[in-house]
Amino acid sequence: MAQFMLLLHDRLDGFADLSHDQMMDIIKEYTAWTEKMIAEGRFLGGEKLKDEPGRNLTTGAGGVEVHAGPFTEPNEMIGGYMTIEAADYDEAVEIAKTCPHVKYGRIELREIDQI
Repeated sequence: MAQFMLLLHDRLDGFADLSHDQMMDIIKEYTAWTEKMIAEGRFLGGEKLKDEPGRNLTTGAGGVEVHAGPFTEPNEMIGGYMTIEAADYDEAVEIAKTCPHVKYGRIELREIDQI
């Protein structure tokens, strides 16, 4: 089986207007989905990332430059990741479609190149 990473992209203000109860309901959705993936032997791991801008490191003329934010688009950041197993991209896409995050943000699906 191949391994795939689901990069969970969030809008910077995506959950800002939610009540505590609404946020707990969303967390329950993610927990139920994760438990289902574990039961099916597909979930390999994952974590939520902190709601802060992080850092980008690049090499510039003066050496290594550090910039705030791992932003992929001006209004979003990667809010977490999950790693799953699937036979191929088609199966991984079908699994990713069931992830609750698809309702709240964007999922970037990438196959892991096990070198």
